[in-house]
Amino acid sequence: MIRATFRVADSPLVHVASLEEQLSMPTAEQSRVNEVQSEHSSWRRWGPYVSERSWSGVREDYSQEGNAWDYFPHDHARSRAYRWGEDGIAGISDFHQLLVFAPAFWNGRDPILKERLFGVTPHEGNHGEDVKEYYYHLDNTPSHAYMKYLYKYPQQAFPYAELVERNKARNGWGLEYELMDTGIFDDDRYFDIVIEYAKATSEDICIRIEAINRGPEPAPLHILPHLWFRKTWGWDGRHCSEIDRSEHPRIELGSAGVRHIALVADEPPQTGDGELPWSYKLGPRTLYADAGGVPLFTDNESNRARLWGPKYANRSDHTKDAFHRFVCDGEDSVNPQQMGSKACVHYRFDAVQPGESVVVRLRLSDYADLGKPLADVDRVIALRQSEADEFYESIHPPQASEDEKRIQRQALAGLLWSKMTYLFDVEQWLDGDDPRHPPHPERKKIRNAHWRHLNSRRIILPAEKWEYPWFAAWDLAITCVPMAVVDSKFAKEQLWMLLFEQFQHPNGQLPAYEWEFSDMNPPVHAWAVWRVYNMDRVRTGRPDRDFLKRCFHKLLINFAWWVNKVDGEGNNVFEGGFLGLDNISVIDRSAKVTDGSRLEQSDGTGWMGMFCLNLMRISLELAKEDPTYEALAVKFFTHYVYIASAMKKPREGGVQLWDNEDGFFYDLLRFPDGHVEKFRVRSLVGLIPLFAVERLELDWVKPFHEFNACVEWFMKYRRDLTREVVHTVEQNGRTTHVLTIVDQNQIRRIIDRLWNDEEFLSPFGIRSLSRKHLTEPFTWAGRTVSYEPAETQTKYKGGNSNWRGPIWFPTCFLLIESLRKLAKAFGPKFPLNPPAADGEATTFPEISEEIANRLIKVFARDEDGRRPVFGGVEKMQTDPHWKDLILFYEYFHAESGAGLGASHQTGWTALVASLIDEWRRPQ
Repeated sequence: MIRATFRVADSPLVHVASLEEQLSMPTAEQSRVNEVQSEHSSWRRWGPYVSERSWSGVREDYSQEGNAWDYFPHDHARSRAYRWGEDGIAGISDFHQLLVFAPAFWNGRDPILKERLFGVTPHEGNHGEDVKEYYYHLDNTPSHAYMKYLYKYPQQAFPYAELVERNKARNGWGLEYELMDTGIFDDDRYFDIVIEYAKATSEDICIRIEAINRGPEPAPLHILPHLWFRKTWGWDGRHCSEIDRSEHPRIELGSAGVRHIALVADEPPQTGDGELPWSYKLGPRTLYADAGGVPLFTDNESNRARLWGPKYANRSDHTKDAFHRFVCDGEDSVNPQQMGSKACVHYRFDAVQPGESVVVRLRLSDYADLGKPLADVDRVIALRQSEADEFYESIHPPQASEDEKRIQRQALAGLLWSKMTYLFDVEQWLDGDDPRHPPHPERKKIRNAHWRHLNSRRIILPAEKWEYPWFAAWDLAITCVPMAVVDSKFAKEQLWMLLFEQFQHPNGQLPAYEWEFSDMNPPVHAWAVWRVYNMDRVRTGRPDRDFLKRCFHKLLINFAWWVNKVDGEGNNVFEGGFLGLDNISVIDRSAKVTDGSRLEQSDGTGWMGMFCLNLMRISLELAKEDPTYEALAVKFFTHYVYIASAMKKPREGGVQLWDNEDGFFYDLLRFPDGHVEKFRVRSLVGLIPLFAVERLELDWVKPFHEFNACVEWFMKYRRDLTREVVHTVEQNGRTTHVLTIVDQNQIRRIIDRLWNDEEFLSPFGIRSLSRKHLTEPFTWAGRTVSYEPAETQTKYKGGNSNWRGPIWFPTCFLLIESLRKLAKAFGPKFPLNPPAADGEATTFPEISEEIANRLIKVFARDEDGRRPVFGGVEKMQTDPHWKDLILFYEYFHAESGAGLGASHQTGWTALVASLIDEWRRPQ
């Protein structure tokens, strides 16, 4: 067999597989992923691990009040060194973010250098944190051997003040005032800036930045590729008035060639990330750049005088904002000695012609003194792009349309671009870095005081890197499911991460999200572990039981915490707080109650029933090789029975969570005097009990003697408990026990609500609140819940989310999973006759498939070529430079399908990639 190779400049050989090899071996990209053993020296060592926003975040907040948005505003970001992680546009870094590369731009009119993305905070807008930029994660691969990013940069002065003022004026009502609304993209007066990265080797990265003038006239543009070291020095107060360069990493000029210049970055021998339990150093790196640019140098140090006044002396004469001041303000602010911890190369194009482009080529490499380092940049990029095409073609399902393939690829690319280095030592953050100047003691009472053990130096998969540049427990767990479509190993690593000792609390709780780790997200981690385990097993042909065991043991501790902490009365009915569904209730469910009342939650109890069945199923899988796990399967079966029966069992006052009159589950508010208020809000809260479903085929469980005996004993002697929640089905000569909280009659009644376009059924999925509440709002104690298909007027949890009508992908996905399980349990022809079936019987498989298709339809072009996700934004619907650029929003308008909330929450909205993967294959 002949192996085709070529030499990339002076770097080692890059292999190109022959056609014969490609047909008989994994794709080149899959082979790279298979090679990954350690993140510290592999194809994944370098990646898109730079946040798109670090300003106004919890980790950078050292204020007395805990008001992160005001403590570190966007205006400070260019002048203030970050403590816990850098940000940038299309930035890349090494695994532990010691060295960062990211481009910056200036159009000659902006008041500031465009180094990072801008948005409004909850005090400035009507939807919490909201990005006001247009950028797209076009392509990425699991090894990050190829990455492509598009930033749309206006040619007029960026309207920072207008965006803040107009959004403030809306006073929390209606939709956000967006950048498109300002008219700044009229007449196409903007640049499409495409940033591409391609790895020649795991440590040798080719970079291409191309800016295309889409406007009708020539326009100026400055391109400034930045290279800098994250500030790991000086936080302990030592050398606070001056810089000791012997202790600092340094960037300086390297040897130039005829067609290139070079910057050399290196750390002193004694530096590195000293808080890691192992030695981690980068070694010297060279940034090769096209000739014609001017190298500039400064230090990654705060401009203290600008931020806090002249009495605060700067540690360096050349501060973090030097390039902004030099380019935009014309100041003599850069270091004339051409050295520092931050550098850039300044390319100036005075008049880019309409329709034409300018290109800057660079290469960040561990190879020094390459003779012609930029000669093969375009060729390496073309090669890696073709390998990415090959990789995704191997993933796309055979029945997907070309448009659906485009949607799936951009969703998965967005997931991969969303990876981020997450640096956070809570103990150090609470106590402060400099013992001579500790933070105000009151801040320790605001958040996370009980999470001093949490210490992260890891890559995480946040929901997105602008609005949510931090993890949330259930977002991350659900996000791992689409991630497993492209990289099941990384998905497994992420699920284990939250169970690791430096994340999971010693009491068993999983950290919810960094605004308050002690809050509660739905317990979906076991479901995600089981789902990803099976996806990985099917794709690799090998069950990773070591992963399953490790996670299971820690999930046992987490389950015990839920039972002991959240089941306050010990009656198997759970409270749980807001459980991720921010404003779904008539009251703020996460607020502390002081009058002794107790909210019994249908969703909290439903989630726990699901948790039990997930752990039961994992136990049985592990019991195939180790019988000791059978006893745990017994434990979780019995616990499920107690929880599920409690949901149906009338208690004090004869009131239960299931309402037989309405055929739905509701929350109950119990008062100390025994009085009970039923919150008749028809919402996802009442659908979530459907998520607790599993089946036990007697032929399959017969080999598990202990488990089987326990089930039979319960079925015979505790019919008072099992009658309502374990349903025996005879089908095709086989007997199956169906474990589901709802019986067949209750299922039909819930489906009557679910599959009704006047209630939950939307043209684009399943609404989070019944449309019935549009004309029949629920009111209690002067508070009202009404159907709001778009943004909400009721702001809980910072106003970020609306669960009073819009479509949410994670809950719709879990609902589809439950319906598919019910089809297997009761048979695919089990008849349903809901209102939307127009009098004809329908089935679980038909409903499941239709929901999946409606969710995919949110992004796909309709018969008129329009995508519902873009709503009424005409430019996105029809302009050839916009219409195929997909945005994966946080949630979606229940009537139009338009995207709402965070515009890049690819995290769980990337579930559309899983839907395409599963529903565009032969069923």
